[in-house]
Amino acid sequence: MKGFYEAVRVEYLKVIGSKILWITIMIFAFIATMMGLLVFFAMHPELIKNSAVMSAKATIIGQADWPAYFDLLYQMIAMIGLIGFGFVVSWIFGREYSDRTIKDLLALPVTRIQVVIAKFVLFALWSLILSLVLFILGLATGLAVRIENWSADTASHAFTIFTITSILTILISTPVAFFASWGRGYLLPLGYIILTMILSQFIIAGFPGATPYIPWAIPAIYCGAAGPEISHLPDASGIILGATCVLGLAGTGLWWRYADQT
Repeated sequence: MKGFYEAVRVEYLKVIGSKILWITIMIFAFIATMMGLLVFFAMHPELIKNSAVMSAKATIIGQADWPAYFDLLYQMIAMIGLIGFGFVVSWIFGREYSDRTIKDLLALPVTRIQVVIAKFVLFALWSLILSLVLFILGLATGLAVRIENWSADTASHAFTIFTITSILTILISTPVAFFASWGRGYLLPLGYIILTMILSQFIIAGFPGATPYIPWAIPAIYCGAAGPEISHLPDASGIILGATCVLGLAGTGLWWRYADQT
């Protein structure tokens, strides 16, 4: 276990000392603030009557109250989270190749599998921090602009759904680590993220019956972001999501264990 703790410490120092951590936090904080302001403008349409773009965006929300606002936060974590978490894991694994530090990393007195597990631990913690930033600042902004129909029970229920959606999104992001390792950088994993998002949107729009069996769409279905037409998750959805996560973990571990890293 000493080797594992050492691997976690090394990865922690890399993350905490990087600008990327703080940039991602600021981006998620900005998104949370903008969501609150968007609901505020939906509550006061007279403030944006001269802006066709803002008026169109505000009307998407519908009823400007806390349930609708929480639905908006669900959509953000299910969709923007897929991009954000994917970027985080691609950076954690891909930077070793782009910065040419892979040889130095493998020279540490820890096994390759311990390095991989440590990276996934940091990825999960980083992603959970981003999720909390989005929810807490979103909540604070909503309270600041005085969104209607507030209740502690509604907020507690929303936090539960938001947290589970965040965890599901984190779980389906593990294959990105494999593509970052296999592609030895950022290009391939980012291409994978874009492809999965396009594929998910295409299937949701064209083949809604197949959507529960697409792993990248499962978090959106769970939180209701996929629309009222697709609201049921069969047991197979959990199996598919779990299998996707395990394949990402196992594939990354096997690549680091057996591939030539020189």
